[in-house]
Amino acid sequence: MDDLPFLDSSEDRADRWAATMAGHGVDDIVLAHADSAAKVGNATVRVRELREEQEAANLASEATLAFGAGDRATEEEPDPFRTCFERDRDRILHDSSFRRLAGKTQVFVFPDDHQRTRMTHALEVTQVARSVAEALSLNVALVEAMSIGHDCGHGPGGHASEDALSPYLDGGFDHAPWGADVTLQPLNLCAETLDGIRNHSWSLPAPRTPEGEVVSWADRIAYVCHDFEDAVAAGILTTEMLPKIVAERCGRDRSSQLGTFVRAMVTATVATGRIGMTPDIADALAEFRRFNYEHVYLRPASQHQAGAVVSLLRALVEHYADRPHSIPPQTLAVALGGEADTADAGSSEALRAAVAYVAGMTDRFACEQGLTKLSWDPAKLPQGIGV
Repeated sequence: MDDLPFLDSSEDRADRWAATMAGHGVDDIVLAHADSAAKVGNATVRVRELREEQEAANLASEATLAFGAGDRATEEEPDPFRTCFERDRDRILHDSSFRRLAGKTQVFVFPDDHQRTRMTHALEVTQVARSVAEALSLNVALVEAMSIGHDCGHGPGGHASEDALSPYLDGGFDHAPWGADVTLQPLNLCAETLDGIRNHSWSLPAPRTPEGEVVSWADRIAYVCHDFEDAVAAGILTTEMLPKIVAERCGRDRSSQLGTFVRAMVTATVATGRIGMTPDIADALAEFRRFNYEHVYLRPASQHQAGAVVSLLRALVEHYADRPHSIPPQTLAVALGGEADTADAGSSEALRAAVAYVAGMTDRFACEQGLTKLSWDPAKLPQGIGV
């Protein structure tokens, strides 16, 4: 194989990479590629102010407009190019809480390469919400920020983490307000973005913006479709098991289902001026969700898995509440509103900080902490949901 021209040695590759270190200087600019011919012509810089004017002229009359630096808890200077909601979106994308979603359960604990995680779920919600928002001339950047951040408050092990953590907080633990008010608080996001994240669940008060309502629908549409697809791929369900109303009105594959739900939202909203879905397709979505609850979320294996998650997370909270000095200082400060020195062992402050720390863990890290800190029986750890 040594004579094959496309197989370079590691030294050859290293030399090529090193040769590109400084790029390629041409006249008054540095190019990435020596043979680059890409040009933009007579480009006009679309500064933030110009883009805000274009929003006001082109978006729907009730769409949420970006203005300046946005309505933030702490005032800051506006960005020269990005709108305030684009800035929010970018901050969430770069935040560690969003990165950790890649290691958190959607339906399957320890998902395999093809199953959804909380991160892939957030990205699919973003795609659905953007499709609707674009069609309705709503603020796409705000929809993206809300969608990407909507699950950043989720704990490990899926919704079982809410059952696990609720006893330790007045009012219980709900990932939506927790994400907006605790997890993402250091990012100084706009009030509209936080409102959409805080209230994306249907059981909570309605978001104040049409963009927030779009995200609420997109969340349900996305998880109903992809959780079913994952369950079919895992051998838990078959497409033939779909309720008749879903199969006939929305199709049996994810692409058909998503397209049907998005079109039904656009059709209903244009006809009524309110964010919603046509009744016939909304009925199918409701039946789809009921089916998933019965056959996926509430199946015995899932309930067994949830019990293992609850036991582990509660033990971890109690361990760290008695040892607040072992909680990372940044987590301690965020949980206590910047008062990182007030958490005495066993205090209410220490308990809240312990909840914040455990809620931020990935599935794998939580299990590792159980093994190393608690000498947890490996047989009692969540094992993933099998067939």
